[in-house]
Amino acid sequence: MGPRILERHEAEIIVGKSNGRLLVVATPIGNLADLSARAREALLSAEVIAAEDTRHTRVLLTAIGIAKPLVSLHEHNESQRTPELLARLAAGETIALVSDAGTPLLSDPGLELVQRAAHAGFEVHAIPGPSAITSALAVAGLPAGRFCFEGFLPSRERERRAALAALAHEPRTLVFFEAPHRILRTLADMAAEFGAERPAAVARELTKVHETVYRGTLQELLARAQAEANFQRGEITIVVHGAAAAASAVDGQLLRRTVELLAAELPPGRVGDRRAADRGHPRRGVRAHDAGRVRSGRRDSGIEGWGHTSSRAPISAARVSDLRIPPAPGGYRIPGKTPCSGPSAGT
Repeated sequence: MGPRILERHEAEIIVGKSNGRLLVVATPIGNLADLSARAREALLSAEVIAAEDTRHTRVLLTAIGIAKPLVSLHEHNESQRTPELLARLAAGETIALVSDAGTPLLSDPGLELVQRAAHAGFEVHAIPGPSAITSALAVAGLPAGRFCFEGFLPSRERERRAALAALAHEPRTLVFFEAPHRILRTLADMAAEFGAERPAAVARELTKVHETVYRGTLQELLARAQAEANFQRGEITIVVHGAAAAASAVDGQLLRRTVELLAAELPPGRVGDRRAADRGHPRRGVRAHDAGRVRSGRRDSGIEGWGHTSSRAPISAARVSDLRIPPAPGGYRIPGKTPCSGPSAGT
């Protein structure tokens, strides 16, 4: 069935004539006791359950005493399975969507089904419950107020390093899923891209009998992963502290003081050139403006012979020494007097 035919078919079943419902049901990530009463009721109410792995979900249903028809819906068949499920919704059925563990769509299939069911006008309801993401954040001991979930990193080293490099300056806490056979390489790449001293936590087998949470720097976690065999077993969630704000290497107060001193002592042409460059104006216009200030009688400098036309206070010997320019003995020209001829004249 081509895309246009599918769109027309979905448009025809846009609802009003049906109460089909899609229930997105979170299931336990390890401990069956975490299945909520509402989730159990949702599974009981469904005419069919769309499961990432029917074998895995059948074990869950058997454990809680529920027998329901199952259809597979995973990353390899979701596009083909979705039209069939939409037709069942159009017939008024209730469908429960589950993944192997946790909440569907979070690094699990189901996005296309949810999108197209919502577009067709069917009710789509969330039945919340366990999640490895929030569980890991709760026990990691790292800031959880703002975080971003990155799912599984690429399996190839080059793509994985590129993905981590793009996240190196992300200030929010980062959450990843990882396969046990790749945890060593992933921690080594994180230490290289984020810095060996970045705080992190590795949570494995959350809510299960062998739940373990390792905390430390990325370098420390890598060393533990290399030393402990159990570190590389089970379901793994990695939580990494966000990047610290870059510290300024410039002392703002000292910079302002330096600029003020230089602006007071520079010849007007140099100041004008700088102002022109900063404002994007031609230098000639700025210099003409400064010259006009001199002709209008606003030349305030108490020192002549230095080409100083600033409207700031006159240069004093003390201020010159601040700039480490030694004054020549008797070397300043007082207005109306003979200019100095000492060795510092013209500096």
